[in-house]
Amino acid sequence: MSEPRDITLPAGPSCEALRGQDPLPAPGTWCSRKLSLDCGTWPIALGKEEPRLWLTGCQEALRGLPGHPPELCEECPCARVAARQALPRHIPDVRAPGSTELQRRGGGILGMEEALFVPTATMANLIAVMCHCQRRGAQLLLGRDAHLHLYEHGGAAQVAGVHSQALPDLPDGTFDLDQLELTIHEAHGSRYHPRPELICLENTHSSAGGRALPLTYLQQVRGLADRYGLRVHMDGARLMNAAVAQDVEPARITQHCDSVSLCFSKGLGAPAGAVLAGHREFVAEAWRARKLLGGGMRQAGVLAAAARLGLEHAEATLRRDHDNARHFAEGIQELNSPLCSVNLATVETNIVMVSIRGGWASPAELCEHLRAVSEEELAETGQVVSVLMFPWSAHTVRAVWHRDVSARDTELAKNKLEFVARKCQEKLALGPHPTPPSAGGA
Repeated sequence: MSEPRDITLPAGPSCEALRGQDPLPAPGTWCSRKLSLDCGTWPIALGKEEPRLWLTGCQEALRGLPGHPPELCEECPCARVAARQALPRHIPDVRAPGSTELQRRGGGILGMEEALFVPTATMANLIAVMCHCQRRGAQLLLGRDAHLHLYEHGGAAQVAGVHSQALPDLPDGTFDLDQLELTIHEAHGSRYHPRPELICLENTHSSAGGRALPLTYLQQVRGLADRYGLRVHMDGARLMNAAVAQDVEPARITQHCDSVSLCFSKGLGAPAGAVLAGHREFVAEAWRARKLLGGGMRQAGVLAAAARLGLEHAEATLRRDHDNARHFAEGIQELNSPLCSVNLATVETNIVMVSIRGGWASPAELCEHLRAVSEEELAETGQVVSVLMFPWSAHTVRAVWHRDVSARDTELAKNKLEFVARKCQEKLALGPHPTPPSAGGA
């Protein structure tokens, strides 16, 4: 694999700060940028969303996450956030003005009485379970492929002491409502079952490829929960993607829920943070749970300022991400390759699930081919492009669009996939185990 060449930084004080040189911008200055490169050897990262709203006036200049180098350049709009709202605070209960304003705005956008700023959406989901399920023997119902069930370290059981009943997910991320009601009914009629108290939904549904839960389905779940006295929590880490895809206000979605979490460090592009929203008494109890879990942060106004900026630009940013993801998926369909395919009907937001078939040994092999660069690629295409995607399952690769993947990046990634597929088809004709297109490269 060839070595990346030097990065060419545009002029300006913000870029000087990102290089770790003086002068540093004033505290409270935030940048949403991508740095220009003189070649395309840095990866176009489509594995997951990555935060790119960085504070450039901190104690040291932030350069981005390790292992996630900057990508191709776009215009760099800088937004001045009131410095006093990001001043350090010494009370770890997130009462800094910036955090308070973020909580007020977040609660309003989500149609809830109040909201609480927390470090991560995983903590927000755990706090929701702790606050909704306070009786011993409580049970929550959720999808078998839900993020809360698979990727949050079993916190509901480990920390909250709550039993989880996992139901099969349908391809669009919903439950079979008849099965959901049967599960609740059987538990209510037995002294041996745990007592169901909470239904957890995920919107958009990551494992389903970023599908947005239908509004009629949410209304039906709400009606079922009311009949049996259950509450509904929504893991809304990508809720804003669902709202943009369905062209509705976020509150239209959350009206059917008792609580909802929203992540700022995915498509909204902030460095960290999430909110948990609900009615006033619920949020008051959530404050205590956050304190117990170590989530009370000093200087939280610094993070809140970036989250607020992400919220302000959410619709334009996410709509562009959705358009780019759709364009990439259409390119795969037009490719008509025997090695990979995509179901366009499932591409609703910023996630594309690529099905692997034919002669590929594994999704990991395809990801390696897309990442690698070679002299052969340079000779045939006039450029080298490294694309980072994620081997999601035994037959699926996942690509996720975020604020730092432009339309040009998307076109480059599509062309790289076409090049890789063509080369692997040629090598498959020579034997059963194709080598990466980078073989023989520098």
